[in-house]
Amino acid sequence: MYRTKTCGELRIENVGEEVTLAGWVQGVHNLGALTFVDLRDRYGITQLAFNEEASEELRLKAGKLGREYVVQATGVVAERYSKNKKLATGDIEILVSELNIVSESQTPPFTIEDNTDGGDELRMKYRYLDLRRPCVRKNLELRHRMTILIRNFLDSQNFIEVETPILIGSTPEGARDFVVPSRMNPGQFYALPQSPQTLKQLLMVSGFDRYFQIAKCFRDEDLRADRQPEFTQIDCEMSFVDQEDVIQMFEEMARHLFKEVRGVTLPAKLRQMTWQEAMEKYGSDKPDLRFGMEFHELKDVFPAGQFAVFDDAAYVGGIVCKGCASYTRKQLDQLTDFVKSQQVGAKGLVYVKVNADGTIKSSVDKFYTPEQLAAVAEKAEAKPGDLILILSGSQPNKTRVQLCALRLEMGKRLGLMDKNRFECLWIVDFPLFEWSDEEQRLMSTHHPFTMPNPADLPLLDTDPAKVRAMAYDFVCNGIEVGGGSLRIHDGKLQAKMFEVLGFTPEKAMQQFGFLINAFKYGAPPHAGLAFGLDRFVSIMAGLDSIRDVIAFPKNNSGRDVMLDAPGFIDQKQLDELQLNIDLKDKEQK
Repeated sequence: MYRTKTCGELRIENVGEEVTLAGWVQGVHNLGALTFVDLRDRYGITQLAFNEEASEELRLKAGKLGREYVVQATGVVAERYSKNKKLATGDIEILVSELNIVSESQTPPFTIEDNTDGGDELRMKYRYLDLRRPCVRKNLELRHRMTILIRNFLDSQNFIEVETPILIGSTPEGARDFVVPSRMNPGQFYALPQSPQTLKQLLMVSGFDRYFQIAKCFRDEDLRADRQPEFTQIDCEMSFVDQEDVIQMFEEMARHLFKEVRGVTLPAKLRQMTWQEAMEKYGSDKPDLRFGMEFHELKDVFPAGQFAVFDDAAYVGGIVCKGCASYTRKQLDQLTDFVKSQQVGAKGLVYVKVNADGTIKSSVDKFYTPEQLAAVAEKAEAKPGDLILILSGSQPNKTRVQLCALRLEMGKRLGLMDKNRFECLWIVDFPLFEWSDEEQRLMSTHHPFTMPNPADLPLLDTDPAKVRAMAYDFVCNGIEVGGGSLRIHDGKLQAKMFEVLGFTPEKAMQQFGFLINAFKYGAPPHAGLAFGLDRFVSIMAGLDSIRDVIAFPKNNSGRDVMLDAPGFIDQKQLDELQLNIDLKDKEQK
Protein backbone atom coordinates (compact mmCIF):
# COMPACT_ATOMS: atom_id res chain seq x y z
CA MET A 1 0.00 0.00 0.00
CA TYR A 2 1.17 3.54 -0.71
CA ARG A 3 0.10 4.57 2.78
CA THR A 4 -1.21 2.99 5.95
CA LYS A 5 -2.15 6.31 7.57
CA THR A 6 -2.96 9.82 6.39
CA CYS A 7 -0.99 12.93 7.33
CA GLY A 8 -3.74 14.15 9.60
CA GLU A 9 -4.66 11.22 11.83
CA LEU A 10 -1.61 10.27 13.94
CA ARG A 11 -1.64 11.25 17.62
CA ILE A 12 0.45 10.66 20.75
CA GLU A 13 -1.26 7.30 21.32
CA ASN A 14 0.24 6.06 18.02
CA VAL A 15 3.82 6.35 19.34
CA GLY A 16 5.79 3.18 18.58
CA GLU A 17 3.74 2.18 15.53
CA GLU A 18 5.41 1.70 12.14
CA VAL A 19 3.49 3.60 9.46
CA THR A 20 3.73 4.58 5.83
CA LEU A 21 2.64 8.04 4.73
CA ALA A 22 2.37 9.60 1.27
CA GLY A 23 1.83 13.20 0.25
CA TRP A 24 3.33 16.50 -0.90
CA VAL A 25 6.35 18.21 0.64
CA GLN A 26 5.15 21.41 2.31
CA GLY A 27 8.64 22.44 3.41
CA VAL A 28 12.13 21.18 4.26
CA HIS A 29 14.09 22.34 7.32
CA ASN A 30 17.76 21.34 7.12
CA LEU A 31 19.52 21.83 10.46
CA GLY A 32 22.79 20.10 9.58
CA ALA A 33 22.73 16.80 11.42
CA LEU A 34 18.96 16.94 11.54
CA THR A 35 16.51 17.34 8.65
CA PHE A 36 12.76 17.80 9.07
CA VAL A 37 10.20 17.57 6.30
CA ASP A 38 6.58 18.73 6.57
CA LEU A 39 4.47 16.24 4.62
CA ARG A 40 0.99 17.33 3.56
CA ASP A 41 -2.05 15.56 2.18
CA ARG A 42 -5.77 16.40 2.15
CA TYR A 43 -6.08 15.46 5.82
CA GLY A 44 -3.27 17.47 7.40
CA ILE A 45 0.49 17.79 7.91
CA THR A 46 2.89 15.40 9.65
CA GLN A 47 6.56 16.07 10.38
CA LEU A 48 9.09 13.59 9.05
CA ALA A 49 12.36 13.46 10.98
CA PHE A 50 15.76 12.36 9.66
CA ASN A 51 18.13 12.27 12.66
CA GLU A 52 21.68 11.03 13.34
CA GLU A 53 20.49 7.42 13.37
CA ALA A 54 19.28 7.69 9.77
CA SER A 55 21.71 6.64 7.10
CA GLU A 56 23.73 9.34 5.36
CA GLU A 57 22.13 8.33 2.05
CA LEU A 58 18.67 8.81 3.54
CA ARG A 59 19.57 12.22 5.00
CA LEU A 60 21.07 13.37 1.72
CA LYS A 61 17.95 12.23 -0.10
CA ALA A 62 15.74 14.18 2.31
CA GLY A 63 17.88 17.29 1.93
CA LYS A 64 17.35 17.31 -1.83
CA LEU A 65 13.57 17.36 -1.58
CA GLY A 66 11.82 20.40 -3.00
CA ARG A 67 8.44 21.95 -2.29
CA GLU A 68 5.52 19.93 -3.72
CA TYR A 69 7.58 16.79 -4.35
CA VAL A 70 5.34 13.73 -3.93
CA VAL A 71 6.99 11.27 -1.56
CA GLN A 72 6.31 8.07 0.33
CA ALA A 73 7.87 7.65 3.77
CA THR A 74 7.97 4.71 6.16
CA GLY A 75 9.04 4.97 9.77
CA VAL A 76 8.13 4.76 13.44
CA VAL A 77 5.88 7.26 15.20
CA ALA A 78 7.77 9.10 17.97
CA GLU A 79 6.93 11.85 20.43
CA ARG A 80 8.21 15.22 19.25
CA TYR A 81 10.77 16.98 21.41
CA SER A 82 9.51 20.39 20.28
CA LYS A 83 5.74 20.16 19.98
CA ASN A 84 3.65 22.26 17.57
CA LYS A 85 0.31 23.16 19.15
CA LYS A 86 -0.92 24.64 15.85
CA LEU A 87 -1.04 21.19 14.25
CA ALA A 88 -3.40 18.36 15.18
CA THR A 89 -0.41 16.05 14.66
CA GLY A 90 1.95 18.41 16.48
CA ASP A 91 2.76 16.01 19.35
CA ILE A 92 4.40 13.40 17.12
CA GLU A 93 6.81 12.94 14.23
CA ILE A 94 7.91 10.04 12.05
CA LEU A 95 11.48 8.72 12.41
CA VAL A 96 11.92 7.84 8.75
CA SER A 97 13.65 4.59 7.78
CA GLU A 98 12.66 4.55 4.10
CA LEU A 99 11.96 7.40 1.67
CA ASN A 100 10.76 7.11 -1.92
CA ILE A 101 10.42 10.05 -4.29
CA VAL A 102 7.25 9.29 -6.23
CA SER A 103 7.18 12.47 -8.31
CA GLU A 104 9.42 15.53 -8.51
CA SER A 105 8.02 19.06 -8.79
CA GLN A 106 9.13 22.34 -10.25
CA THR A 107 9.07 25.27 -7.85
CA PRO A 108 5.39 26.29 -7.72
CA PRO A 109 4.48 29.80 -8.94
CA PHE A 110 3.08 30.72 -5.51
CA THR A 111 3.24 29.34 -1.98
CA ILE A 112 0.78 26.56 -1.18
CA GLU A 113 -0.35 28.15 2.08
CA ASP A 114 -3.46 29.90 3.40
CA ASN A 115 -1.68 33.27 3.23
CA THR A 116 -0.29 32.79 -0.23
CA ASP A 117 1.72 35.25 -2.30
CA GLY A 118 -0.27 34.45 -5.46
CA GLY A 119 -2.78 36.91 -6.97
CA ASP A 120 -6.24 35.90 -8.17
CA GLU A 121 -5.38 35.47 -11.86
CA LEU A 122 -2.21 33.51 -11.11
CA ARG A 123 -4.03 31.19 -8.75
CA MET A 124 -6.85 30.68 -11.26
CA LYS A 125 -4.32 29.79 -13.95
CA TYR A 126 -2.84 27.14 -11.67
CA ARG A 127 -6.10 26.23 -9.98
CA TYR A 128 -4.98 22.62 -9.45
CA LEU A 129 -2.24 24.03 -7.19
CA ASP A 130 -4.58 26.52 -5.53
CA LEU A 131 -6.86 23.63 -4.58
CA ARG A 132 -4.02 22.18 -2.49
CA ARG A 133 -4.24 25.15 -0.13
CA PRO A 134 -6.06 24.06 3.06
CA CYS A 135 -8.43 27.04 3.10
CA VAL A 136 -9.65 26.33 -0.46
CA ARG A 137 -9.88 22.60 0.18
CA LYS A 138 -12.00 23.23 3.29
CA ASN A 139 -14.45 25.28 1.21
CA LEU A 140 -15.00 22.35 -1.16
CA GLU A 141 -15.31 19.96 1.77
CA LEU A 142 -17.97 22.29 3.18
CA ARG A 143 -19.75 22.28 -0.18
CA HIS A 144 -19.71 18.48 -0.18
CA ARG A 145 -21.07 18.31 3.35
CA MET A 146 -23.85 20.76 2.62
CA THR A 147 -24.84 18.85 -0.51
CA ILE A 148 -25.11 15.63 1.51
CA LEU A 149 -27.19 17.38 4.20
CA ILE A 150 -29.50 18.86 1.55
CA ARG A 151 -30.02 15.54 -0.20
CA ASN A 152 -30.72 13.74 3.06
CA PHE A 153 -33.15 16.42 4.24
CA LEU A 154 -35.12 16.47 0.99
CA ASP A 155 -35.15 12.68 0.83
CA SER A 156 -36.62 12.63 4.35
CA GLN A 157 -39.41 14.90 3.06
CA ASN A 158 -40.30 12.52 0.18
CA PHE A 159 -38.60 14.53 -2.57
CA ILE A 160 -37.34 12.55 -5.57
CA GLU A 161 -34.11 13.57 -7.30
CA VAL A 162 -34.63 13.70 -11.07
CA GLU A 163 -32.05 14.75 -13.65
CA THR A 164 -33.32 17.02 -16.42
CA PRO A 165 -31.65 17.60 -19.81
CA ILE A 166 -28.73 19.97 -20.31
CA LEU A 167 -29.47 20.46 -24.03
CA ILE A 168 -32.87 22.15 -24.28
CA GLY A 169 -34.68 24.76 -26.37
CA SER A 170 -33.97 28.47 -26.03
CA THR A 171 -36.12 30.57 -23.66
CA PRO A 172 -35.34 34.19 -24.57
CA GLU A 173 -37.72 35.62 -21.94
CA GLY A 174 -35.03 35.22 -19.26
CA ALA A 175 -31.35 36.14 -19.26
CA ARG A 176 -29.18 35.49 -22.31
CA ASP A 177 -28.84 31.84 -23.25
CA PHE A 178 -25.66 29.97 -24.00
CA VAL A 179 -26.44 28.29 -27.32
CA VAL A 180 -25.05 25.08 -28.79
CA PRO A 181 -25.19 24.40 -32.55
CA SER A 182 -26.56 21.05 -33.65
CA ARG A 183 -24.49 19.18 -36.25
CA MET A 184 -27.36 16.82 -37.10
CA ASN A 185 -29.84 19.67 -37.46
CA PRO A 186 -27.98 22.33 -39.47
CA GLY A 187 -28.85 25.91 -38.61
CA GLN A 188 -30.58 24.89 -35.40
CA PHE A 189 -29.40 25.35 -31.84
CA TYR A 190 -29.83 23.92 -28.40
CA ALA A 191 -29.63 26.18 -25.36
CA LEU A 192 -28.03 25.35 -22.03
CA PRO A 193 -30.66 25.65 -19.26
CA GLN A 194 -30.87 28.86 -17.25
CA SER A 195 -32.86 26.69 -14.85
CA PRO A 196 -34.95 23.52 -15.19
CA GLN A 197 -38.09 25.69 -14.75
CA THR A 198 -40.46 24.32 -17.38
CA LEU A 199 -39.13 20.78 -17.04
CA LYS A 200 -39.83 20.62 -13.33
CA GLN A 201 -43.32 21.97 -13.97
CA LEU A 202 -43.84 19.13 -16.41
CA LEU A 203 -42.73 16.72 -13.68
CA MET A 204 -45.54 18.11 -11.53
CA VAL A 205 -48.00 17.48 -14.36
CA SER A 206 -46.53 13.97 -14.50
CA GLY A 207 -47.47 13.33 -10.88
CA PHE A 208 -44.01 13.53 -9.29
CA ASP A 209 -45.32 15.78 -6.56
CA ARG A 210 -41.97 16.48 -4.88
CA TYR A 211 -38.91 16.91 -7.10
CA PHE A 212 -35.40 18.18 -6.48
CA GLN A 213 -32.13 18.34 -8.34
CA ILE A 214 -28.65 19.68 -7.67
CA ALA A 215 -28.78 21.29 -11.09
CA LYS A 216 -26.13 22.90 -13.27
CA CYS A 217 -27.45 26.12 -14.81
CA PHE A 218 -26.01 28.57 -17.33
CA ARG A 219 -26.59 32.27 -17.99
CA ASP A 220 -24.66 34.47 -20.39
CA GLU A 221 -24.59 37.49 -18.07
CA ASP A 222 -22.02 40.05 -16.99
CA LEU A 223 -20.12 38.70 -14.01
CA ARG A 224 -19.50 39.88 -10.47
CA ALA A 225 -18.39 38.41 -7.15
CA ASP A 226 -21.61 36.40 -6.63
CA ARG A 227 -22.25 35.44 -10.25
CA GLN A 228 -20.66 32.91 -12.63
CA PRO A 229 -21.69 31.89 -16.17
CA GLU A 230 -22.29 28.37 -14.88
CA PHE A 231 -23.63 27.81 -11.40
CA THR A 232 -25.40 25.20 -9.29
CA GLN A 233 -28.97 25.37 -8.00
CA ILE A 234 -30.75 23.37 -5.34
CA ASP A 235 -33.80 23.16 -7.57
CA CYS A 236 -37.13 22.05 -6.07
CA GLU A 237 -40.80 21.84 -6.98
CA MET A 238 -43.91 20.71 -5.06
CA SER A 239 -47.53 19.98 -5.96
CA PHE A 240 -50.71 20.68 -3.97
CA VAL A 241 -49.09 23.44 -1.91
CA ASP A 242 -49.58 27.14 -1.31
CA GLN A 243 -46.98 29.83 -0.67
CA GLU A 244 -46.77 29.25 3.08
CA ASP A 245 -46.25 25.50 2.55
CA VAL A 246 -43.19 26.17 0.40
CA ILE A 247 -41.80 28.84 2.72
CA GLN A 248 -42.23 26.57 5.73
CA MET A 249 -40.54 23.62 4.00
CA PHE A 250 -37.44 25.48 2.88
CA GLU A 251 -37.21 27.62 5.97
CA GLU A 252 -36.92 24.32 7.83
CA MET A 253 -34.20 23.15 5.43
CA ALA A 254 -32.27 26.39 5.99
CA ARG A 255 -32.71 26.01 9.74
CA HIS A 256 -31.33 22.45 9.50
CA LEU A 257 -28.29 23.57 7.48
CA PHE A 258 -27.39 26.47 9.75
CA LYS A 259 -27.64 24.23 12.82
CA GLU A 260 -25.60 21.38 11.36
CA VAL A 261 -22.95 23.46 9.59
CA ARG A 262 -22.50 26.54 11.79
CA GLY A 263 -24.18 25.57 15.05
CA VAL A 264 -26.54 28.53 14.60
CA THR A 265 -30.20 28.31 15.60
CA LEU A 266 -32.43 30.41 13.36
CA PRO A 267 -35.68 31.80 14.81
CA ALA A 268 -38.65 29.43 14.86
CA LYS A 269 -40.33 31.69 12.29
CA LEU A 270 -38.39 33.95 9.96
CA ARG A 271 -39.51 37.48 9.26
CA GLN A 272 -41.45 38.16 6.06
CA MET A 273 -41.12 41.60 4.49
CA THR A 274 -42.94 42.87 1.41
CA TRP A 275 -40.94 44.09 -1.54
CA GLN A 276 -42.46 47.56 -1.10
CA GLU A 277 -41.38 47.76 2.54
CA ALA A 278 -37.88 46.52 1.71
CA MET A 279 -37.46 49.19 -0.96
CA GLU A 280 -38.83 51.97 1.25
CA LYS A 281 -36.74 51.05 4.30
CA TYR A 282 -33.55 49.73 2.72
CA GLY A 283 -33.61 50.51 -1.02
CA SER A 284 -33.04 46.84 -1.81
CA ASP A 285 -35.07 43.68 -2.31
CA LYS A 286 -32.30 41.83 -0.44
CA PRO A 287 -31.75 43.97 2.66
CA ASP A 288 -28.91 43.27 5.06
CA LEU A 289 -30.52 43.25 8.52
CA ARG A 290 -27.32 42.72 10.50
CA PHE A 291 -27.44 46.45 11.22
CA GLY A 292 -30.06 49.21 11.27
CA MET A 293 -29.80 52.49 9.34
CA GLU A 294 -33.35 52.27 8.03
CA PHE A 295 -34.23 55.05 5.60
CA HIS A 296 -36.04 58.17 6.81
CA GLU A 297 -38.07 60.07 4.24
CA LEU A 298 -37.27 63.73 4.88
CA LYS A 299 -38.71 65.76 2.00
CA ASP A 300 -41.74 66.91 3.99
CA VAL A 301 -39.67 68.16 6.92
CA PHE A 302 -37.44 70.42 4.82
CA PRO A 303 -39.31 73.72 4.27
CA ALA A 304 -39.99 74.47 0.60
CA GLY A 305 -38.45 77.36 -1.27
CA GLN A 306 -35.10 77.41 0.53
CA PHE A 307 -32.96 74.80 -1.27
CA ALA A 308 -33.69 74.17 -4.96
CA VAL A 309 -32.11 70.69 -4.99
CA PHE A 310 -34.59 69.41 -2.40
CA ASP A 311 -37.48 71.43 -3.85
CA ASP A 312 -37.02 69.77 -7.26
CA ALA A 313 -36.56 66.27 -5.87
CA ALA A 314 -39.35 63.71 -5.76
CA TYR A 315 -37.57 61.89 -2.93
CA VAL A 316 -35.30 63.07 -0.11
CA GLY A 317 -34.09 60.33 2.21
CA GLY A 318 -31.45 59.85 4.84
CA ILE A 319 -29.74 57.34 7.08
CA VAL A 320 -28.49 57.90 10.63
CA CYS A 321 -24.93 56.80 11.39
CA LYS A 322 -24.70 56.47 15.15
CA GLY A 323 -21.70 58.10 16.80
CA CYS A 324 -20.34 59.51 13.54
CA ALA A 325 -20.82 63.23 14.16
CA SER A 326 -17.04 63.42 14.66
CA TYR A 327 -16.44 62.57 10.99
CA THR A 328 -13.84 64.93 9.52
CA ARG A 329 -14.20 66.96 6.35
CA LYS A 330 -11.87 64.47 4.64
CA GLN A 331 -14.10 61.54 5.60
CA LEU A 332 -17.22 63.37 4.41
CA ASP A 333 -15.50 64.25 1.13
CA GLN A 334 -14.65 60.57 0.66
CA LEU A 335 -18.31 59.66 1.13
CA THR A 336 -19.33 62.36 -1.34
CA ASP A 337 -16.89 60.97 -3.91
CA PHE A 338 -18.30 57.50 -3.27
CA VAL A 339 -21.93 58.45 -3.95
CA LYS A 340 -20.91 60.46 -7.03
CA SER A 341 -18.90 57.55 -8.45
CA GLN A 342 -20.08 55.71 -11.55
CA GLN A 343 -20.84 52.76 -9.33
CA VAL A 344 -23.52 54.70 -7.38
CA GLY A 345 -24.44 57.61 -9.65
CA ALA A 346 -25.79 60.19 -7.19
CA LYS A 347 -25.24 63.89 -7.86
CA GLY A 348 -24.15 64.81 -4.35
CA LEU A 349 -24.41 64.21 -0.62
CA VAL A 350 -25.88 66.35 2.17
CA TYR A 351 -24.95 65.79 5.79
CA VAL A 352 -26.37 66.93 9.10
CA LYS A 353 -24.22 66.51 12.22
CA VAL A 354 -25.89 66.41 15.62
CA ASN A 355 -22.97 67.32 17.84
CA ALA A 356 -22.50 65.91 21.33
CA ASP A 357 -23.63 69.20 22.87
CA GLY A 358 -26.84 69.19 20.83
CA THR A 359 -25.76 71.85 18.32
CA ILE A 360 -26.16 71.10 14.64
CA LYS A 361 -23.74 71.52 11.76
CA SER A 362 -24.78 70.83 8.16
CA SER A 363 -23.57 71.20 4.61
CA VAL A 364 -26.84 73.07 3.93
CA ASP A 365 -27.01 75.19 7.07
CA LYS A 366 -26.85 78.37 4.98
CA PHE A 367 -30.25 77.40 3.53
CA TYR A 368 -31.97 76.31 6.76
CA THR A 369 -32.15 77.67 10.30
CA PRO A 370 -30.85 75.65 13.28
CA GLU A 371 -34.47 75.09 14.34
CA GLN A 372 -35.36 73.67 10.92
CA LEU A 373 -32.35 71.35 10.94
CA ALA A 374 -33.24 70.29 14.48
CA ALA A 375 -36.66 69.26 13.14
CA VAL A 376 -34.87 67.16 10.49
CA ALA A 377 -32.79 65.48 13.20
CA GLU A 378 -35.93 64.78 15.21
CA LYS A 379 -37.70 63.25 12.17
CA ALA A 380 -34.65 61.06 11.51
CA GLU A 381 -34.52 60.05 15.20
CA ALA A 382 -30.90 61.21 15.40
CA LYS A 383 -29.33 61.61 18.83
CA PRO A 384 -26.38 63.77 19.97
CA GLY A 385 -23.21 62.39 18.38
CA ASP A 386 -25.04 61.04 15.30
CA LEU A 387 -24.51 61.86 11.62
CA ILE A 388 -27.34 62.03 9.08
CA LEU A 389 -26.41 61.35 5.44
CA ILE A 390 -28.99 62.51 2.89
CA LEU A 391 -29.53 61.84 -0.84
CA SER A 392 -32.23 63.22 -3.12
CA GLY A 393 -33.43 62.61 -6.65
CA SER A 394 -36.24 62.80 -9.16
CA GLN A 395 -36.81 59.02 -9.25
CA PRO A 396 -37.64 57.67 -5.78
CA ASN A 397 -36.64 54.03 -6.29
CA LYS A 398 -33.42 54.96 -8.11
CA THR A 399 -32.50 57.32 -5.28
CA ARG A 400 -33.31 54.64 -2.70
CA VAL A 401 -30.97 52.23 -4.50
CA GLN A 402 -28.23 54.88 -4.29
CA LEU A 403 -28.96 55.39 -0.61
CA CYS A 404 -28.76 51.61 -0.17
CA ALA A 405 -25.23 51.64 -1.61
CA LEU A 406 -24.30 54.37 0.88
CA ARG A 407 -25.88 52.41 3.74
CA LEU A 408 -23.86 49.30 2.85
CA GLU A 409 -20.68 51.35 2.53
CA MET A 410 -21.21 52.78 6.00
CA GLY A 411 -21.95 49.29 7.31
CA LYS A 412 -18.54 48.18 6.02
CA ARG A 413 -16.72 51.24 7.36
CA LEU A 414 -18.25 50.85 10.79
CA GLY A 415 -17.59 47.10 10.96
CA LEU A 416 -21.26 46.19 11.23
CA MET A 417 -21.21 43.24 8.80
CA ASP A 418 -20.27 40.40 11.15
CA LYS A 419 -19.78 37.27 9.02
CA ASN A 420 -20.48 35.07 12.03
CA ARG A 421 -23.94 36.55 12.46
CA PHE A 422 -26.80 35.50 10.20
CA GLU A 423 -29.97 37.51 9.62
CA CYS A 424 -32.37 35.69 7.31
CA LEU A 425 -35.79 36.73 6.04
CA TRP A 426 -38.27 36.23 3.21
CA ILE A 427 -39.13 39.01 0.74
CA VAL A 428 -42.67 38.60 -0.62
CA ASP A 429 -45.18 40.44 -2.82
CA PHE A 430 -42.80 41.30 -5.64
CA PRO A 431 -44.14 43.18 -8.66
CA LEU A 432 -45.23 40.64 -11.25
CA PHE A 433 -43.91 42.80 -14.11
CA GLU A 434 -41.15 45.31 -14.66
CA TRP A 435 -40.69 47.77 -17.52
CA SER A 436 -37.88 47.14 -19.98
CA ASP A 437 -36.48 50.24 -21.66
CA GLU A 438 -34.65 48.00 -24.12
CA GLU A 439 -37.76 46.04 -25.14
CA GLN A 440 -40.18 48.95 -24.56
CA ARG A 441 -42.66 46.62 -22.91
CA LEU A 442 -43.48 44.92 -19.64
CA MET A 443 -41.32 41.91 -18.81
CA SER A 444 -41.77 39.21 -16.17
CA THR A 445 -39.92 40.13 -13.00
CA HIS A 446 -39.18 36.45 -12.45
CA HIS A 447 -40.60 34.38 -15.33
CA PRO A 448 -43.90 34.20 -17.25
CA PHE A 449 -45.16 31.20 -15.24
CA THR A 450 -45.40 33.09 -11.93
CA MET A 451 -48.86 33.20 -10.37
CA PRO A 452 -50.37 36.70 -9.96
CA ASN A 453 -51.75 37.54 -6.55
CA PRO A 454 -55.46 36.53 -6.81
CA ALA A 455 -56.51 39.87 -5.29
CA ASP A 456 -54.81 41.68 -8.19
CA LEU A 457 -56.21 39.69 -11.11
CA PRO A 458 -58.55 42.53 -12.25
CA LEU A 459 -55.48 44.75 -12.65
CA LEU A 460 -54.14 42.53 -15.45
CA ASP A 461 -56.58 44.35 -17.75
CA THR A 462 -56.41 47.84 -16.25
CA ASP A 463 -52.98 48.39 -14.62
CA PRO A 464 -50.73 45.32 -14.91
CA ALA A 465 -47.69 47.17 -13.53
CA LYS A 466 -49.39 47.15 -10.10
CA VAL A 467 -50.02 43.39 -10.03
CA ARG A 468 -48.16 41.59 -7.24
CA ALA A 469 -46.58 38.19 -7.75
CA MET A 470 -47.01 35.15 -5.54
CA ALA A 471 -43.23 35.05 -5.33
CA TYR A 472 -40.75 34.86 -2.47
CA ASP A 473 -36.98 35.25 -2.03
CA PHE A 474 -34.86 33.86 0.79
CA VAL A 475 -32.35 36.53 1.82
CA CYS A 476 -29.43 36.19 4.23
CA ASN A 477 -27.04 39.00 5.18
CA GLY A 478 -27.98 41.07 2.16
CA ILE A 479 -27.61 38.20 -0.31
CA GLU A 480 -30.42 36.61 -2.29
CA VAL A 481 -29.74 32.95 -1.56
CA GLY A 482 -32.83 31.57 -3.24
CA GLY A 483 -36.23 32.36 -4.61
CA GLY A 484 -39.33 30.91 -6.14
CA SER A 485 -43.02 31.32 -6.72
CA LEU A 486 -46.40 29.74 -7.08
CA ARG A 487 -46.88 28.71 -10.70
CA ILE A 488 -49.79 29.30 -13.01
CA HIS A 489 -51.50 25.95 -13.58
CA ASP A 490 -54.60 27.23 -15.38
CA GLY A 491 -54.27 27.41 -19.16
CA LYS A 492 -56.55 30.44 -19.53
CA LEU A 493 -54.62 32.45 -16.95
CA GLN A 494 -51.35 31.45 -18.58
CA ALA A 495 -52.68 32.65 -21.92
CA LYS A 496 -53.64 35.97 -20.30
CA MET A 497 -50.13 36.27 -18.88
CA PHE A 498 -48.61 35.79 -22.34
CA GLU A 499 -51.02 38.39 -23.72
CA VAL A 500 -49.92 41.03 -21.17
CA LEU A 501 -46.30 40.24 -22.02
CA GLY A 502 -47.00 40.98 -25.69
CA PHE A 503 -46.96 37.38 -26.97
CA THR A 504 -49.25 36.48 -29.82
CA PRO A 505 -50.94 33.10 -29.36
CA GLU A 506 -48.73 31.79 -32.17
CA LYS A 507 -45.52 33.01 -30.50
CA ALA A 508 -46.58 31.62 -27.14
CA MET A 509 -47.31 28.24 -28.75
CA GLN A 510 -44.01 28.30 -30.63
CA GLN A 511 -41.93 28.89 -27.50
CA PHE A 512 -43.96 27.18 -24.79
CA GLY A 513 -46.39 24.93 -26.63
CA PHE A 514 -45.15 21.84 -24.79
CA LEU A 515 -46.16 23.37 -21.45
CA ILE A 516 -49.44 24.85 -22.72
CA ASN A 517 -50.43 21.46 -24.11
CA ALA A 518 -49.41 19.67 -20.91
CA PHE A 519 -51.75 21.90 -18.89
CA LYS A 520 -54.66 20.55 -20.96
CA TYR A 521 -54.26 17.18 -19.27
CA GLY A 522 -54.77 18.11 -15.64
CA ALA A 523 -52.11 20.30 -14.03
CA PRO A 524 -52.02 20.33 -10.22
CA PRO A 525 -51.45 23.52 -8.22
CA HIS A 526 -47.69 23.68 -7.83
CA ALA A 527 -44.89 25.89 -6.63
CA GLY A 528 -41.15 25.78 -6.27
CA LEU A 529 -37.94 27.34 -5.18
CA ALA A 530 -34.26 27.24 -6.07
CA PHE A 531 -31.38 28.05 -3.75
CA GLY A 532 -28.03 29.06 -5.20
CA LEU A 533 -25.73 26.38 -3.83
CA ASP A 534 -22.59 28.41 -4.55
CA ARG A 535 -23.96 31.44 -2.68
CA PHE A 536 -25.24 29.34 0.21
CA VAL A 537 -21.86 27.69 0.71
CA SER A 538 -19.99 30.99 0.44
CA ILE A 539 -22.21 32.50 3.18
CA MET A 540 -21.54 29.52 5.44
CA ALA A 541 -17.81 29.83 4.72
CA GLY A 542 -17.83 33.58 5.43
CA LEU A 543 -16.58 34.49 1.94
CA ASP A 544 -17.33 37.55 -0.19
CA SER A 545 -17.00 35.68 -3.51
CA ILE A 546 -18.45 32.40 -4.73
CA ARG A 547 -15.32 31.58 -6.73
CA ASP A 548 -13.53 29.90 -3.82
CA VAL A 549 -16.37 27.42 -3.29
CA ILE A 550 -16.27 26.30 -6.94
CA ALA A 551 -13.55 23.86 -7.95
CA PHE A 552 -12.80 25.43 -11.33
CA PRO A 553 -14.39 28.91 -11.57
CA LYS A 554 -14.26 31.50 -14.34
CA ASN A 555 -12.69 34.93 -13.89
CA ASN A 556 -14.56 38.26 -14.09
CA SER A 557 -14.40 38.14 -17.90
CA GLY A 558 -16.03 34.71 -18.00
CA ARG A 559 -12.76 33.02 -18.97
CA ASP A 560 -11.24 29.85 -17.61
CA VAL A 561 -7.61 31.00 -17.59
CA MET A 562 -6.43 27.49 -16.71
CA LEU A 563 -8.08 25.82 -19.73
CA ASP A 564 -7.82 29.01 -21.84
CA ALA A 565 -11.53 28.83 -22.60
CA PRO A 566 -13.55 29.97 -24.43
CA GLY A 567 -11.44 29.62 -27.54
CA PHE A 568 -11.67 29.27 -31.29
CA ILE A 569 -12.47 25.91 -32.84
CA ASP A 570 -11.01 24.29 -35.95
CA GLN A 571 -12.40 25.10 -39.37
CA LYS A 572 -13.23 21.41 -39.76
CA GLN A 573 -15.59 21.61 -36.78
CA LEU A 574 -17.16 24.78 -38.17
CA ASP A 575 -17.68 23.05 -41.51
CA GLU A 576 -19.37 20.10 -39.83
CA LEU A 577 -21.73 22.51 -38.08
CA GLN A 578 -22.24 24.48 -41.31
CA LEU A 579 -21.25 27.68 -39.50
CA ASN A 580 -19.38 30.74 -40.76
CA ILE A 581 -17.75 33.02 -38.20
CA ASP A 582 -17.80 36.76 -38.90
CA LEU A 583 -15.63 38.55 -36.34
CA LYS A 584 -16.13 41.89 -38.08
CA ASP A 585 -13.08 43.99 -37.13
CA LYS A 586 -11.62 41.45 -34.69
CA GLU A 587 -8.84 39.13 -35.77
CA GLN A 588 -8.67 35.48 -34.83
CA LYS A 589 -5.75 34.86 -32.52
